[in-house]
Amino acid sequence: MRKIIAAINTTLDGICDHTAGIPDGELHQHYTELLEQGDAILYGRITYQLMEFWRTFLEHPSEEKSMNDFAMAIDKIQKVVFSNTLKNVDWESATIANRDLKETVSALKQQSGKDIFVGSRSLIIQLMKLNLIDEFQLCIHPMVEGKGLSLFEDINDRIIFKLVKTKPFNSGAIILYYQPKNE
Repeated sequence: MRKIIAAINTTLDGICDHTAGIPDGELHQHYTELLEQGDAILYGRITYQLMEFWRTFLEHPSEEKSMNDFAMAIDKIQKVVFSNTLKNVDWESATIANRDLKETVSALKQQSGKDIFVGSRSLIIQLMKLNLIDEFQLCIHPMVEGKGLSLFEDINDRIIFKLVKTKPFNSGAIILYYQPKNE
């Protein structure tokens, strides 16, 4: 059975807006390697449309190798988009989910293969409420953003996690690897 892994960047104050954080080559390389270990990534419409930015690096590579490598990795991995408004996607490796979130994710977990990543805040919140996330990889950036979208907004139940690993970066960012504890 495959794991569902929520992998997202956040600030010390829990803001996970895609404009918050301090990306650098080391972090891009980490996420490139992570994507290469999975079979698919789940996105909501807004995050999917933000990630389309990386397609430009395929046609017009950056001077930074880490950004180009990430662009190739994000291009290659299968993307499943959950949207009530998008009717089609033109990214070759993307599809729009044709079933609801719970049904789609439950079916994906039962298949053989590599792990499935979740890269959208809204999907992470919904999947937390459905108890379908097996691991959280929270990359905490050493900054306070002060405004924006809070990762755990609308979570009203107590959830306890077990820290299983950490990975520090030279920038001061750290990834905390958590598994939900079953109470």
